[in-house]
Amino acid sequence: MDYIKRIQIDPKVMMGKPVIVGTRIPVHLVLDLLAQGYTVERLLKAYPALKKNDVTAALAFAARRFDREETYIHA
Repeated sequence: MDYIKRIQIDPKVMMGKPVIVGTRIPVHLVLDLLAQGYTVERLLKAYPALKKNDVTAALAFAARRFDREETYIHA
């Protein structure tokens, strides 16, 4: 799946935060709810505009973002 087609970054939508295309649901909200223990099924029930592919896209988007970050360890 090409997650790029499911994530939108537009300064006119949610001040440029990455959102699920066609919604105002920020990627960070999807990730935060999953981190709090929401299952995908519970997330889809809470946000009917979301599809399973949107949740997968949010995870893939976050993984790609962190893949490019540099980590500095201070000793």
